[in-house]
Amino acid sequence: MAQSEGEALFALHCRIEKLSPIAEYQFDPDRKWRADFCFLAEKLLVEIEGGVWLGKAGGHTSGKGMEANMEKYNQATVLGFKLLRFSTQSVKSGCAIQMTKLVLADTK
Repeated sequence: MAQSEGEALFALHCRIEKLSPIAEYQFDPDRKWRADFCFLAEKLLVEIEGGVWLGKAGGHTSGKGMEANMEKYNQATVLGFKLLRFSTQSVKSGCAIQMTKLVLADTK
C-alpha cells in the first residue's frame, strides 16, 4: 500500500532524526491490524490519521470508521503498546516528530 503524504513525511522526519521505526507493523497476532509505524523496543505505535477534515467521506472519520479505529487502538493498548495519533498537519508542523522523540526519550 502506498504511503499517504503524512506517512511519507513522518518517515522522512524519522530518517533525519536517525530513528528507524517499522512501517506498516502488524501488531496483533490474531487480527490483520497494522500501525503506520512501530518503535518495537519501546512498544510505541504511531498512526498518521488521513482524511481528518473529510467528514463522512473520509472513511476512517465516519461513525463506522471511528468505531473500527477505537476497537483497533484499544486492542493495541491491551497488548501493551503506547499509541500516538497525528494528523497530516501535525506532521507538517513538526509536532509529530517532536512528540514522538519525547515519548521515545521517556521510555529509555
